[in-house]
Amino acid sequence: MGNARATGAPGTGVPAGATTVTGRALALGRAELTLLGRNRMALYTVLLMPVLMVYAMSTAAKGLDMSDTGMSLKEATMTGAFGYVLLFVVYYNLMSVFTARREELVLKRLRTGEAGDAEILAGTALPSLAIAVAQCVLLVAAGAAWLHMRLPARPELLVAGVLLGLVMLTPMAAASTVLAKSPESAQLAAMPLTMVSMLGSGMFLPLEGLPDGVARFCELLPLTPVVQLMRDGWLGGATLAGALGHLGAALVWTALAVFAVRRWFRWEPRR
Repeated sequence: MGNARATGAPGTGVPAGATTVTGRALALGRAELTLLGRNRMALYTVLLMPVLMVYAMSTAAKGLDMSDTGMSLKEATMTGAFGYVLLFVVYYNLMSVFTARREELVLKRLRTGEAGDAEILAGTALPSLAIAVAQCVLLVAAGAAWLHMRLPARPELLVAGVLLGLVMLTPMAAASTVLAKSPESAQLAAMPLTMVSMLGSGMFLPLEGLPDGVARFCELLPLTPVVQLMRDGWLGGATLAGALGHLGAALVWTALAVFAVRRWFRWEPRR
């Protein structure tokens, strides 16, 4: 069993020759991408759900007064769309994926090989992360080409926000699987953070349009600094102190998520 990874034993998901960290992660990613292609519900979640949510939220926000936010409805919707991509493609989808692989004993078998825990989780998440990045790139292209929005004013902040969102939500999805006993229950267990983030992290309505007390509370949510970084990256206007504050808050949430994985993540089915 200890050499299952190197010999390409059935059920490990890693073919023979995948002897490096990168090779093992990519092999796991290819195997996971194949499984994703066979799961219509998962494909719907990662490819269509963000688009549908952006449309639904933009329609619902048409009657709102955006004058206090300093943004147009188009700008608020398009920049908030990055958050929807991260939530549904990464967090919501990966919570089901990690739970399914745990219950199928895939994660347990993978740990008998050469790959470390971080490699296993990263390799499993790789297709979702790649799809999320591709959709974020398409958002910028669509905003510039079809909606005639300006190109990102601070591309480094936009990239930082996307990357931090990927890095934060992957362990957060893994840690949240402790609440789920099956892939189906994982979808329900993912809803609290998903709904709170959608409504309170600036994706639906920028924090500038909320009452002061509510806005201060929403600033403490995990995805808020990520959304703020991505919005500042596209629209500009960020101060150095503000950008550093968002970066610091996102890193704190990421560290907490990693700690939660190390402390509570289950590699075997729940009994």
